[in-house]
Order: sequence, then structure tokens, then C-alpha cells
Amino acid sequence: MMLGWNIFPFMAAAVVLLAFAGAVVAFVRRERSGGAMLLMAGAIAIMLTFIAMLWLTLQRPPLRTMGETRLWYSLFLLVAGLFTYGRWRYRWIMLFAAILATVFILINILKPEIHDQTLMPALQSVWFVPHVSIYMFSYALLGCGTLLSLVALVRGNHDLDEAIERLLYGGVAFLTVGMLTGALWAKDAWGAYWSWDAKESWAAVTWALYLVALHMSPAITPRRPRTLYVVIILAFLALQMCWYGVNYLPSAADSVHAYNQ
Repeated sequence: MMLGWNIFPFMAAAVVLLAFAGAVVAFVRRERSGGAMLLMAGAIAIMLTFIAMLWLTLQRPPLRTMGETRLWYSLFLLVAGLFTYGRWRYRWIMLFAAILATVFILINILKPEIHDQTLMPALQSVWFVPHVSIYMFSYALLGCGTLLSLVALVRGNHDLDEAIERLLYGGVAFLTVGMLTGALWAKDAWGAYWSWDAKESWAAVTWALYLVALHMSPAITPRRPRTLYVVIILAFLALQMCWYGVNYLPSAADSVHAYNQ
């Protein structure tokens, strides 16, 4: 087992402890807590340090496998949780970020998915890193927005609408940029901007659902917020299908994205 993954459980333990400590402080304090934000920032710094160390060990961007993308998703979940707490002071959002990041961290400990240092020719592109990292950041923002939508749907109030709308706009913006960089990458690697394989088809479905959600935002249709929450939740489910669900479809074997398996 390569060095980077050998030390991952120890660094991951520090990330989880700091993230949960920050989440607890944030939940206990009614006002925004600088201490909570500092603890979460420490967790983010350790996670980022591990990713940088793994990058150096692999001598390639750690973005090739599902396990490697889970690392980035854990990182960006913590970043999104910290941003949401710092901006709108929702005390429990950092707890959600810590719990979900921990889930992905535990999956990586149990299933590290170690691969060699090489990259197949299609991945040796300048678009590889921006495409995947931008996507992971958009997934994190949209994940936080989905949680807020679930809470708003259950509670039946609209106190979270501003945060939901801002996370939705930010997440969809990054999702769109991710799709555009992916199209440029596809043109460079395979000679076509779009191939309509399983992953790209679900990406189109996901993007379309989020466009519907954007046009149902409170600023445009203030009388139908509950329907908006449902659409956001459905869009996030489609996003999960796009990210890893397509790997279980029979057509995945013939996909140009088969290198993610």
C-alpha cells in the first residue's frame, strides 16, 4: 500500500475530530463562533494537506478513481459547510457537513481504491483537474442546498429560502462550468464535445432539473417554494446517478468514462 494511503486513517481521524468539534461549538453557541470556524478551517487544512501529499506520491492529480473523488468531495463538503455557517449562521449546517464528510472518509478507509501512478491518455489533458475539481465543488454546494431544502420542506417555513437560493445559484454555476470544461476535454480527447453515453445523458438530465429549479426560485415564483424544494431534491438524486450510479448500468462498460471504474 502506498505511503499516502497508509497515513490516511491518522490524518482522517484528525479531520473528523476537528470537524465535529467545530460543529459542536457552532451548535452550542447561538451567535456565530470564531472558534467553531477556526476548528473547521483546521480540518479543511489537514484534508487539503493529505490531498497534496497524495498528489506528490502519485505524481499525478488524485482525481482518477471514485475513491480519489470522494476525498475532494469530503474536502469541499467541509468548505461548503463552513461557508454556509459563516454567511448565514445556520448552527447545524457544519454538523451535517462533518457527518457526511465522515461517511465518505470511512468509505475510503474501508475501500481505498489504490491505483498506480499512470494516467491513461484521455486523462492527460489540461482540462482533467479543473473539470473534476469544479464538479466536486458544485456537488458540495448543491448537497448543502439539498439539505436545507429537506429541512424547509419538513418544517413548512421559508426562513431558509435565501440560503437555498444562493447555494443553488452557486452550485449550478459551477456545475455548468464543469460541463463546459468536460465538453472541451472530450473534444480534445475523443474529437467530439458530447457523446451521449450514460454518464453524459444523466449529466444532461441533472443540469435540466437544476435549470427548472433556478426558474422556480423564490425571486421568480415566490408562491411555490415547496415545489422548488422537491425539484432540488430530485435534481440531487439525479446528480448521484450521474456521479456513481451509472457505473452499475450495463451501458457503463461501453462508456468513454469507463476509466472511472
